[in-house]
Amino acid sequence: MSILDTISEERRNFFMRAALTEALLAQTLGEVPVGAVVVRSDAIIGAAGNRRETQRDPTAHAEILALRAAARRTGTWYLDDAVMFVTLEPCPMCAGALVNARIQGLVYGALDPKAGACASLYGIPEDSRLNHNLPVVGGLLADECGELLSTFFRALRKR
Repeated sequence: MSILDTISEERRNFFMRAALTEALLAQTLGEVPVGAVVVRSDAIIGAAGNRRETQRDPTAHAEILALRAAARRTGTWYLDDAVMFVTLEPCPMCAGALVNARIQGLVYGALDPKAGACASLYGIPEDSRLNHNLPVVGGLLADECGELLSTFFRALRKR
């Protein structure tokens, strides 16, 4: 049984909605609306939205920033008892960071057919050749997560 099996559907939805809140906050800053939360023992220990534009940092993806916040809060990079919830399927950089942080599970909302590294293009978190693997569940609140991104990019194209 994986750690994901211990989280009820109600709590999964709650945590994904927290990630959506982070995505909406990122959007108000002109960022691509992606949000992530790191959860341990049914509590959020790290949360962030994209900040690539505001921080002028190509690595300031929501997942990376949420991992950094969780590591600061816990005092360790080793997050082997935590789960990440993120509104968009992680890219290769973020999927690699999840593996390196020893995260125990990933739940994401919308697929990313152009850059997704957990199901769409690659399967980094579940690749048995790596030194750590983690279970992945995709599609949680996918319509809401995807619509947020679609609306953002539609508005961007109209400018």
